Amino acid sequence: MPCPMPVIELARHLGDVEVGELLAVVARDPAAAVDVPAWCRMKSQDYVGADTADDGAPRYVIRRLT
Repeated sequence: MPCPMPVIELARHLGDVEVGELLAVVARDPAAAVDVPAWCRMKSQDYVGADTADDGAPRYVIRRLT
């Protein structure tokens, strides 16, 4: 997904998980490495970190706090 779609999809799906649960965004766009943590700070969510999805794509993990 090109920028800004990763954070738009993150915002759209945050309500799909309960408070305290994890949500992952898989995005090959290099801007997501900056945008996802920044979105988490702005929205008071916990950016857990980055790892790699099964297909090798970067994955950004968020814990819902509110």
